[in-house]
Amino acid sequence: MTDRLGMPRIGVLALQGDVREHLATLRTLGAEAVPVRRPEELAAVDGLVLPGGESTTIVKLADRFGLLEPLRVAVHGGLPVYGSCAGMILLADRILDAPPDQETIGGLDVTVRRNAFGRQVDSFESELDLAGLEGGPMHAVFIRAPWVEKAGAEVEVLGRVVGGAADGRIVAVRQGNLVATSFHPELTGDRRVHALFVDIVRAHLAEQASASEENT
Repeated sequence: MTDRLGMPRIGVLALQGDVREHLATLRTLGAEAVPVRRPEELAAVDGLVLPGGESTTIVKLADRFGLLEPLRVAVHGGLPVYGSCAGMILLADRILDAPPDQETIGGLDVTVRRNAFGRQVDSFESELDLAGLEGGPMHAVFIRAPWVEKAGAEVEVLGRVVGGAADGRIVAVRQGNLVATSFHPELTGDRRVHALFVDIVRAHLAEQASASEENT
């Protein structure tokens, strides 16, 4: 366990989307970053990233690979998970503007609106202040991005859009071991969101180690 605290094993769901960029960022932060495509690979990680991509495609592939239900069990069992863009949609308990048969993994008490900022041609970049992250505003890239329409009482709002038609819209949240952003920090070279997530994974591992010692 001591080795895992120093180098936690963090998976990136590798069914579709910007997997490579997340793996590379996590490795620069001292994590053992591995792709996850099968239930047995999911069972071997200390945390998981759900990357951007196309949320309906990711859910269908997860179901086809036998991963959808294990993902739900893992999230509700306390596994730290970070979702970016489509990953935010996958973590949401409720989604708007989605196909009637679209499923989610759930666990995050939010209502998320898909493609809230518009189509691919409406993609944009903005400067955001994120709660708890030092170093000034973060340069955020939004690509067919969702936003959080409504957040539950246990959800901490980390960031909102400032200015423009979307002023005040929630684009970064945390609930316990779950973190989600509407934007793609893996595309900008800013590692602060990933660093926050790696810290959450390490804290979760430390809690597990402490609980294990108390029970022996």
